[in-house]
Amino acid sequence: MDRVPAQTRRAGTQSHQPQLANARSWNERVRKYAWVVIHHTTRHTGVGIVCAVAYFDPGNWGVDLQAGSEFGYKLLFVVLLAGVFAIVMQAMASRLGCVTGMDLASHCRLLLYNRPKHTKLWRWLALYPLYALAEIAIISTDLAELLGSAIALCLLFPSLPLWGGVILTASDVLLLLALRDPMAGKPVRLFELFIAILVFIVLICMAIIISRARVHWGDAFFGFIPSHTVIRSDALYTSIGIIGATVMPHSLFLGSALATQDRVSQTPARVKDTALTTLDSTLSSSSEVTISGIPSGSSGKRGPRSLLEYVKACVKRHFRVIPVTDVARMPASHAEHENRPYAFVRKHLYHGIVDMVISLLGLAVVINSMILILSSAVFYNGDTGSENPASLFDAFDLLKDIVGKPAAILFALALLASGQSSSIIATLAGQIVSEGFIRWRLSPVMRRLFTRCIGLVPSLVVAAAAGRAGIDTLLVASQVILSIVLPFIVLPLVWLTSNKSIMSVKKPRASLSRADERQSPSADANANLSSEPVLEPGADAQPVREGEEARTKEGDAEAQTEETVDFSNGWIVMVLGYLIWLVVVIANVYAIVGLCLGEG
Repeated sequence: MDRVPAQTRRAGTQSHQPQLANARSWNERVRKYAWVVIHHTTRHTGVGIVCAVAYFDPGNWGVDLQAGSEFGYKLLFVVLLAGVFAIVMQAMASRLGCVTGMDLASHCRLLLYNRPKHTKLWRWLALYPLYALAEIAIISTDLAELLGSAIALCLLFPSLPLWGGVILTASDVLLLLALRDPMAGKPVRLFELFIAILVFIVLICMAIIISRARVHWGDAFFGFIPSHTVIRSDALYTSIGIIGATVMPHSLFLGSALATQDRVSQTPARVKDTALTTLDSTLSSSSEVTISGIPSGSSGKRGPRSLLEYVKACVKRHFRVIPVTDVARMPASHAEHENRPYAFVRKHLYHGIVDMVISLLGLAVVINSMILILSSAVFYNGDTGSENPASLFDAFDLLKDIVGKPAAILFALALLASGQSSSIIATLAGQIVSEGFIRWRLSPVMRRLFTRCIGLVPSLVVAAAAGRAGIDTLLVASQVILSIVLPFIVLPLVWLTSNKSIMSVKKPRASLSRADERQSPSADANANLSSEPVLEPGADAQPVREGEEARTKEGDAEAQTEETVDFSNGWIVMVLGYLIWLVVVIANVYAIVGLCLGEG
């Protein structure tokens, strides 16, 4: 056998070396990029999922079931359009919180509380009515979540009366006792993971149900294209309901507040809202005081704690009411407020917007589309539609008869998960609204009790007196209230994010070169001479005050080392925001006039 010459073997080995080097380099680049993607995903994902919950709450279920049963797949375009509206609004809210370090409710207070002219008039005719509308929207939202969760429990346990489901659902306030306050300044991963699990339960359950239903996918995909059905008078009324039930006012407050959190650094970020920072430290220090009155950090010995003492400490911690105005001084206007540093904005702004867009498109729009597709496949009877709009009870019964009992149970589980996740989100939004508008802070448990007590009374009365039909009517009424409140919340959001003075951030200029930084002795001497005051002939020799001179030098130094970067909306986004606001206003006027004329 002929042997391969050594020179040939060496040449072959040398020819393979560049290929191996390229393969290793490619693998290293792929590994590096994959690690960067995973790192950014784990750090910045969470806010979008939390905000997306509000866009497929039980109110959306009721409207989507009605739209699919009456018009088939034709209104899927409206679901997609409402999702686009939600993305634009939520991106603005995220931009506002990230750039300024303050939520939408706090900005409304700065804008309307201390106006230079007619101060009390602005407060009582603008600020406080806006706060009342925000609270009404949150209570209406929590009412819808309460009714949706109660209906889900009654579907899962048929022997449970409807009023019993309402009472049982109202007790979910105990869930918050196991979670930290997500609005304490840093992201709470356990809370975000809990919400994400509930969201994916809804998504998986709906996907399994859709796979077992007889869906005409060709017609479903064509439903995302605009058609003449959308502009029909009856379909237009339902389309307004879809838009009103999709874009939620409380989610805008929540998104702007969560965007203020530092999701990159391991240490707590320097928060510009000093009142909330001082408040958190006050609460944490007060929780370290034992029941016997001896602080935990003192040198005295702690006495043994009994079970009763632990219960008292827990009650004191979870049922606190502290006015923020008693803790620290707040800025009186936007001129006194300082925005976040440029580095913080660059690290969080675009990640937050991408997270919001992906979550709303990939979760909220998809789940709403699935609900409407399911309703179309099960209830729609051709061009005539169904005789009566489908309700949540009808969907469960028909799914059990046509698709099977397991699919109906999955439907009820998805509805329950949607109601519970949305209810927790509404509670946090209520906490943000009360802190921002009137500087009054409640614990999450107190906030849940407050909203639940208001929504529990009408729910129990309607459930006991009117039954299923009354619950469906009350659920639709809550969505009508949300649609009416929405324009009053959208208008200040669009105005604030389009204002350059509010959305500007100071950016350090490029550092001077080392040669410029090293001054010669003559230059130092000239600098010292130039710093001395120069007197005009015959003028009185009055020394310059040291404080004024220091401030002048500091201002000149800042002007030389900083520049302003504008993060406000571009003209396209601004026009789109005002256009969305106008569409919502017209939709509300049309809906109110239609209700007065007896339509819908």
